[in-house]
Amino acid sequence: MTKPLPHGFRVALDPGTKQLTDSLWFGGSPARVLRLTAAGQRAWRTLENGPVDSPASGALARRFTDAGLAHPVPPPVSEPADLTVVVPVHDRAAELARCLAGLDGAHPVLVVDDASADAAAIAAVAAAHGAKLVRRDVNGGPAAARNTALGHVATELVAFLDSDCVPGPEWTDRLAAHFADPLLAAVAPRIRPLAPDTTAGRYTRAAGSLDLGEQQARVAPGTRVSYVPTAALVARRAALEAVARGGAVFDPAMRVGEDVDLVWRLHAAGLRVRYDPSVHIEHEEPTTWRGLLSRRFRYGTSAAPLTQRHPDAMAPLVLHPWPTLTVAGLLARKPLLAAAGFAGAVLSMRKTLRQGDIPADGVTRAMATAVHQTWLGAGRYTTQYAAPALAAVLLAGGRHRLAAASLLLGPPVAGWLTRRPDLDPVRYSAAAVADDLAYGAGVWAGCLTHRTAAPLRPRVAWRPLRIDRKENR
Repeated sequence: MTKPLPHGFRVALDPGTKQLTDSLWFGGSPARVLRLTAAGQRAWRTLENGPVDSPASGALARRFTDAGLAHPVPPPVSEPADLTVVVPVHDRAAELARCLAGLDGAHPVLVVDDASADAAAIAAVAAAHGAKLVRRDVNGGPAAARNTALGHVATELVAFLDSDCVPGPEWTDRLAAHFADPLLAAVAPRIRPLAPDTTAGRYTRAAGSLDLGEQQARVAPGTRVSYVPTAALVARRAALEAVARGGAVFDPAMRVGEDVDLVWRLHAAGLRVRYDPSVHIEHEEPTTWRGLLSRRFRYGTSAAPLTQRHPDAMAPLVLHPWPTLTVAGLLARKPLLAAAGFAGAVLSMRKTLRQGDIPADGVTRAMATAVHQTWLGAGRYTTQYAAPALAAVLLAGGRHRLAAASLLLGPPVAGWLTRRPDLDPVRYSAAAVADDLAYGAGVWAGCLTHRTAAPLRPRVAWRPLRIDRKENR
């Protein structure tokens, strides 16, 4: 049995969670229905009015937070955490100085120079800010640098911070409060782009790949937030050591994606990783389109090695049969097929809910949303991984041209309408398409290098909705 959330923790419901009846709750990621017994309802009333104060309320709090229905609110702490800040750096002395200047001095800092060309400049910056310096003579990349650092860290917690980050005050201690949960292995802040006021910069500020949004989450494969970057991350040192492979916490063979690999190993070990966007860190972004798209290409190359290491954790597109059939009918201009698919979606969901004795209000709207999301997902997948075929259809014209255009332009236009960035829809859409093309090219390059097509294969999810058993807590 999973350990309860400890005494003193409160829970905050996720904005997407809905209480259907006294005993039924809907929400989470992936979406599910949770049914409470009378004892579970009493435990919830405790959580609704105060902190965890019993094994029953702690067990229910764990269930809600694990499912994504709610998020843990740790009790206040009065003392600074036992923590070391680790900053790997390679040839960025000015950025390192800015990063170290943003730290509050409450914790020791360890700088790992990953074979910078001007070692004296890095050493001077570290000394000026009272940081300990460890020098690597051979450049090994972020994973190797962090592994080197961990050999010099003895504190309970370690905060990884990239040298091109600008931390806010007390960011480490605010995140460290979460470690009152003994199952927590790591927690990450929100990373906000620090970008120039150019078209590339404005696009990055609106759709930066490291910015995971304003909603907190449990981090796990297949959920709304499936990973967090280690550009800024606070972790429990013992948890890192527990999932090390061959003595290495970070896989030194991975120049990119090593942070995703670590997060997924922590999850596989039964530990928890959290995303807390109430804490912000600024991260310097590329200043040109070339730099931005090159980085997206590099990120894409990590898909193949990640899929080889975690075959069940990664899928470029998840398809539910009935919404997929509906989208296929709409794209093919076959209204009867689309209508049959949508009717199947509604009827199958109603049947599932009826079998679980769950109210079916709002099913039609929910299925319309599922169709919309399937269309957007198919559009991004096609742009990223089948761009030549999409271009061929657009250039050839004919009856499928409109469908191809909707797949290409639907996702960026929807993104612009959602984010309302400081960028007009034409330039934003062009940037988003270029972003997807660069990432997809990187995925293809990684697949060719590692001789696998696994990162390109969509996954079919046959189960329309998870209905959890009764909770007796």
